[in-house]
Amino acid sequence: MNKAILVGRLTADPELQTTNSGVDVCRFSLAINRPFKSQNGETQTDFLNIVVWRAAAQNCARFLRKGSQCAVIGTIQTRSYEDNNGVKRYVTEIVADNVEFLGKPAGQSDDYGEPAPRPQQSQQSKRPAIDKLEPVEDDDLPF
Repeated sequence: MNKAILVGRLTADPELQTTNSGVDVCRFSLAINRPFKSQNGETQTDFLNIVVWRAAAQNCARFLRKGSQCAVIGTIQTRSYEDNNGVKRYVTEIVADNVEFLGKPAGQSDDYGEPAPRPQQSQQSKRPAIDKLEPVEDDDLPF
């Protein structure tokens, strides 16, 4: 089984790119504190690279900033490539299946400078007001 569940803070603003085929991809790094301290009492931190695709990539680029806290659920992937000097390099990253926004960076507004998404007016108008509900007899229920 290959499943990673991480909670951390972004080390920099996310970078949104588009592939040659038009698919959005967002990359960022998460700083994740280990649950224990070193022998000299210092907290140790891991820095893990995250890759998010398609609509989730757009949302991450729009709402996350350096210092934002998020949870990532995904799979661990290792890939290799040759650099400009012909040296083979290996990269290990987390390919996110799900990203949950948990907190804002210190000193930022709640909406990160973007207007908060609002429910559509048509959905609100379809819901009956609580005070307009009428009681229903048990015999009238379809189940």
